[in-house]
Amino acid sequence: MKTIVADKIASVAQHLNLKREIRVSADIPCEEGVLIAAEVLNNKSTYNQLELTSGRMAVVKRGDIVVGAIGHRKALFGYSGHIPEKIAVGDTLQLLNMGGVIGACDSVNASFGAPFDVRVLGVVLGFPFLGERIGVPVRIGMEKLAVEPPLDTLGIPVVAIAGTCMNSGKTAAASAIVSRLRHHGHVVDAFKATGVALRRDILAMEDAGARSTLIFSDFGVTCTTGKNGPAVTRMMLNRLAGQKPDCIVFELGDGILGAYGVEAILRDAGISASLSSLVLCANDPVAAWGGVKLLREDFGIEPHIVTGPATDNDVGKDIIVQRMGVKAINAVTESMQIGDEVTRHLGLKLT
Repeated sequence: MKTIVADKIASVAQHLNLKREIRVSADIPCEEGVLIAAEVLNNKSTYNQLELTSGRMAVVKRGDIVVGAIGHRKALFGYSGHIPEKIAVGDTLQLLNMGGVIGACDSVNASFGAPFDVRVLGVVLGFPFLGERIGVPVRIGMEKLAVEPPLDTLGIPVVAIAGTCMNSGKTAAASAIVSRLRHHGHVVDAFKATGVALRRDILAMEDAGARSTLIFSDFGVTCTTGKNGPAVTRMMLNRLAGQKPDCIVFELGDGILGAYGVEAILRDAGISASLSSLVLCANDPVAAWGGVKLLREDFGIEPHIVTGPATDNDVGKDIIVQRMGVKAINAVTESMQIGDEVTRHLGLKLT
């Protein structure tokens, strides 16, 4: 065991209240969610920031000592990587995302360049036994993920925001809906169901007026998959429903077709039955057509609204309405309208 001083503690460690002076050990459990300290080995001019536990974005540079969590990632527009079979002090791994997930990079997105290489310094230790100097490896999350949790939303309306791919306007749509519901006097809670650990999107929902927010990393998951996605979604629905909001809004990160588990969540009979409204975000009319078709034919879910860049002007909106028979409302330029439409659909009052 030795003491080191961290320059940056990633937001994936949000609930652990770590100080910059930490103790590390060379005995590293190679498991998802275990926190490790590492030294950054290179500089980058793009995709070069780390989200801190404060929510601020900090530029990372060579020589920085960072604290992140062991994890994997499979992203269409980003780095993809896996958890190695074992990790030892001195090993070189990669920073897979801005939330602090560290693993072995398998695939690079050309737009972002090569990822940050980091040299492993050790596993971060906590000292849970009062009066004893026995350190144990620290893991992310405030609660352990249940295997097959039952689901009970207590009859509270639930709005899901799904997309045809990453960067299709999902967080903008979620924030617009949350904001308008709040303006109508309703208490709204929100969460992000899928993706890789990064708090930016739920912070945006908080800024829009969400009372309480959650993300899958709160339950020890660094990156969602088809195996853990339904369980963690059920847990977040249960947790927020227990706080008795007037409505729950949640974002499904990535696209309907992807490796983050969105398909598995939408195929979960309990979750799909709990949905009061599903808003689809699409980048173009063809994506909107395919997304609507998938939702209807593969999942038996009727989308309530299509938004995203496909609705940036009347050309796209007209195609969506005429070809798909779905309302088309832009969440950026018509944020009040999309919020009002969802509010009416849920049967909640308009002020």
